[in-house]
Amino acid sequence: MKILVLNCGSSSIKYALYNMDDKSVMTSGGAERVGMEGAFVKVKLANGDKKKIMHDIPEHTEGVKFIFSLLTDPEIGVIKDLNEIDAVGHRMVHGGEKFNKSVILDKEVLETFEACIDLAPLHNPANLKGVNAVSELMPHLPQVGVFDTAFHQSMPKKAYMYAIPYNLYKQYGVRRYGFHGTSHRYVSQRVCEYLGVSPIGKRIITCHIGNGGSIAAVVDGKCVDTSMGLTPLEGLMMGTRSGDIDGGAITFLAKKLDLDADGVSNLLNKQSGVLGITGESSDMRDVENAAAEGNARAQLALDMYFYRIKKYIGAYAAAMGGVDIIVFTAGVGENQASMREAVCKDMEFLGIKFDKEKNKTRGEEAIISADDSKVTVCVIPTDEELMIATDTMNLLK
Repeated sequence: MKILVLNCGSSSIKYALYNMDDKSVMTSGGAERVGMEGAFVKVKLANGDKKKIMHDIPEHTEGVKFIFSLLTDPEIGVIKDLNEIDAVGHRMVHGGEKFNKSVILDKEVLETFEACIDLAPLHNPANLKGVNAVSELMPHLPQVGVFDTAFHQSMPKKAYMYAIPYNLYKQYGVRRYGFHGTSHRYVSQRVCEYLGVSPIGKRIITCHIGNGGSIAAVVDGKCVDTSMGLTPLEGLMMGTRSGDIDGGAITFLAKKLDLDADGVSNLLNKQSGVLGITGESSDMRDVENAAAEGNARAQLALDMYFYRIKKYIGAYAAAMGGVDIIVFTAGVGENQASMREAVCKDMEFLGIKFDKEKNKTRGEEAIISADDSKVTVCVIPTDEELMIATDTMNLLK
């Protein structure tokens, strides 16, 4: 069975074609600058090389159409006919309270998803464009939606409710939803497979740390709390997002800087976080290098960044009555050994005994805690696309 995975953003389309017989990636790539000048598609070839192809992509339908043409291209294509594709799995960002699992996309489902646009006005419309583009080009091809928010729908009410007037929840759906759910679900399952244990009875903290970052508490394979909220802004300090901040500080800054709602959103989502503290970069590699050269603001950014992760781990351990497994994943989590060491330092009281030598790993599955550590700390590279492809295959079967 061949499954195409699409992740449509506002100006990008990422894709991967899977052969689910052996779960191998046949090809992958992405269109960038959709709707803008200088649009192009990057394709990962069979030999591992990458090819950049300039192509005018005025909107998503044209982007999907061009990606389809590349899949069957005589020179770089991997299939002879589009009919070899059995289904398309889509990353869908915000399913609100409507979706707690992946679903086959039909008219009724898409209408329900459209009702969630207010909750994710930048992401959901782009997801819909991808679905509609496939429908236009291959109307009989089955499509499946896999929601970022679905895994977190098992949270109890005490964890997802905000302490604001209750009618605002009932009327507008203002509550914690959480994101990166497909990643948290994948690594919480995969770490149990890797360790050869059952998720039942296990208390797991999954740390998805990248330019955007979130942490989830998982008990018996189900999410019981997560750091992101109504939007992906809440929680950890991120590349350009502030993370947790006093609501009073927001209104204070809005008045001082004469900002409207869009201005506040831009400030907290695009000008804050690591970039806001350093004033130079949101890339943790740049920040680490600057700190090593004595840049005090870069060092402050690192200290704040590590501290927030450590604090959430402690909070979730308390919420679950302890922790058995901690997982680091995503770009920073998989590759930045200094972050993992800083977060796990002085955590012996929690049962964590760290191993610096084991921690010298990048992008590979590994146990980085000592053999006699009560808590097992692991690095598990995430694979959201494989999770989407697997859900799609299972639903079709």
